[in-house]
Amino acid sequence: MAKLLFVLFALMCLGMSGVQATPILYSAILSGSNEVPANASPGTGTATVAYDPIAHTLSLDVTFSGLSGNTTAAHIHCCAPPGANAAVATSLPSFLGFPAGVVSGLYSQVFDLTLASSFNAAFVAANGGTVLGAEAALSNGLAGGNAYLNIHTTAFPGGEIRGNLAPVPEPTTLGLIGLGLAGFGYARKRVAA
Repeated sequence: MAKLLFVLFALMCLGMSGVQATPILYSAILSGSNEVPANASPGTGTATVAYDPIAHTLSLDVTFSGLSGNTTAAHIHCCAPPGANAAVATSLPSFLGFPAGVVSGLYSQVFDLTLASSFNAAFVAANGGTVLGAEAALSNGLAGGNAYLNIHTTAFPGGEIRGNLAPVPEPTTLGLIGLGLAGFGYARKRVAA
């Protein structure tokens, strides 16, 4: 039994260590109650962000509906803890090609983080004055849960719906944790018998 537990523990450690798989996924549920200050918007949405540190890209998939006003802007803010406001990290006034003047929609785009146009110039300046510094700050903000995506509208110029971007666990890690728990349960059952 001790050998089985050791082997399962070693497999879990191997799966959790080593090279980070790319891309790194983050997700958010967008709502008015997540804005700071909160609002009573009936709007909802979801956002999935994939950061690839090897290709230096940021992929976005956003869906939203039921907004009180027409969209005017959308972007990622970084770097402040949940419940606080932060500076805009990505391009201003909005993501390239984000649908303007609508109350619902879909958005999908891949940004090249080696280009200054992917960032707010003030964010670049505040992070060493280089695009590389801005990418590092955004990456750290995402990894630390200190970045959020929000959508601004005519009804809520400061932001109608928002969601903090949280890391999505890798399927491999989840599988290894499940395998470890199953092995532990099996070992305990054998000892009890």
